[in-house]
Amino acid sequence: MACLHDHSCEDHDCSSDWSLYKHIDLDKVSALNEATTGTVKSVFKAWEHRLNTSGEHLESNEGDPELLVFIPFTSDVKIKSISIVGGADGTSPSKMRAFINRDGIDFSDAQSMQAIQEWDLAENMQGVLEYQTRYSKFQSVGNITLHFPDNFGGDTTKIHYIGLKGEATQLKRDVVATIVYELMPNPSDHKTRAETGGGFSHVE
Repeated sequence: MACLHDHSCEDHDCSSDWSLYKHIDLDKVSALNEATTGTVKSVFKAWEHRLNTSGEHLESNEGDPELLVFIPFTSDVKIKSISIVGGADGTSPSKMRAFINRDGIDFSDAQSMQAIQEWDLAENMQGVLEYQTRYSKFQSVGNITLHFPDNFGGDTTKIHYIGLKGEATQLKRDVVATIVYELMPNPSDHKTRAETGGGFSHVE
């Protein structure tokens, strides 16, 4: 479901609403079928910069409009809605599909798997549309993969901005991993009785 931005940003701090980009693990963001490797990272930015199209943008390879974007977070998040600002002249994506907490999805997987939600997109050149999620299904999101299967007839698909509205939990994902690791004893962290004068020898 697409909603119009329902208030004036002069009277409301929209940037704080759309601040989940601060919780994206940008080094691990990736895209399949991007024409220039790494440009996907440029689409995650502050709300007030969403219409800035002068810099880098995400673009698919010519003649193939499909894109698959993997977005991991530094902490679990809850996602309320998504905003997409695409390119002009038919290059905006026309459909979006979402998968949650699934690593390593490729195009074959995306085409055969059931998405947690799908949206028909409109050309959103002014960045005034947002697409609401089924909020109860977008809780405890460690990563989200967005599949853009087609566009509005352009030779390539272009995306200038991907915005995520929601909130982050307080527990960082790397902290969770550390807690799990510490619960599993590491023999190298503990001296043997042989090393402390006991009768047991070290087992390699």
